[in-house]
Amino acid sequence: MGQVTLRGVSKHYGTVEAVRDFDLKVMDREFLVLLGPSGCGKSTVLRIIAGLEDPDEGTVEIGDRVVNDVEPKDRNIAMVFQNYALYPHMTVHRNIDFPLKCRGMPKPERDGLVAEAAESLGLTPLLDRRPAQLSGGQRQRVALARAIVRRPEVFLMDEPLSNLDAKLRVQTRTELIELQRRLATTVVYVTHDQIEGMTMANRLAVMNEGALEQVAPPSEVYAHPASLFVAQFIGNPPMNTVIGKPARVDGELGIETSGGQIPLTPGQCQAVEASSAESVAVGMRPERITIASSGPLPATVAVVESLGSEHHVICRLADDQEVVVRLGTDVPVPKEGARVHLGFEAGHLHLFDAATGDRIGL
Repeated sequence: MGQVTLRGVSKHYGTVEAVRDFDLKVMDREFLVLLGPSGCGKSTVLRIIAGLEDPDEGTVEIGDRVVNDVEPKDRNIAMVFQNYALYPHMTVHRNIDFPLKCRGMPKPERDGLVAEAAESLGLTPLLDRRPAQLSGGQRQRVALARAIVRRPEVFLMDEPLSNLDAKLRVQTRTELIELQRRLATTVVYVTHDQIEGMTMANRLAVMNEGALEQVAPPSEVYAHPASLFVAQFIGNPPMNTVIGKPARVDGELGIETSGGQIPLTPGQCQAVEASSAESVAVGMRPERITIASSGPLPATVAVVESLGSEHHVICRLADDQEVVVRLGTDVPVPKEGARVHLGFEAGHLHLFDAATGDRIGL
């Protein structure tokens, strides 16, 4: 059973708290992605699961056993590293075969498992080559084959696509998803690339400064970010945030900014009042904003970026806060320097306490 559970895990390096009070349960046969910026502690969590680092506090369970005192080789996991960690003097066959040989498995049985793994990843014609004779994508598949040949309970992957070019990344993402489904195994996958996380994960575990910010399916993380950090980290372009203060105009509560009053729904008004937040960050997804001749937020168009399939219109408010608007190619695009008004539906806004970063309301 490939279930992984971390309870109250913390890890320090001197005065640096790499992971703190970390609770996470990875379900059997789940593809869970640990996502966050560089240095947030996600690789440390992976190494703790693998047994390459010992937690200072907390417990790690794989299946139904606590593995804190179990050696990495006895945890029934396989790890795929960012640099693939292949033996340059060995052929592809010997690289894949190596972990089985270390276990003392008879050669005929090893050869059968190597052939099966190589066939599943399209490596059969390459078995006699050495890593230096392979492309980056081929070396990555050899590292995967060496992992799957052991039939582990859990695969741990530490940014395995980071050394590939953009086109090969897209292709290999698909191959990894199909491989995980075919093997019906558990994968814990580390990346700082939100596109990888959003497209591959059953659930995302978003990390920041050693702690979990949110654990949920990608669609939920995008639609209902649990914190200001998640809101600004997920999305390309990321969510816009405009800072203002709760204020009443003609009896109606809204968020007062230097550029104008942002209206709220009755439910949002209640949530803001209940939060007692003195300053509110109003989140707006770029695709939810419209550009018109009238609207609640006047702005000036600073830059228009054309991406072929869409346009990103970067606007500046009166206080120099920037707002990015995503427009399709079938709508008029304003000129740089034009004075415009930004519009949106209040129901599509996301509200956060600007001081704590906590979400306000649902």
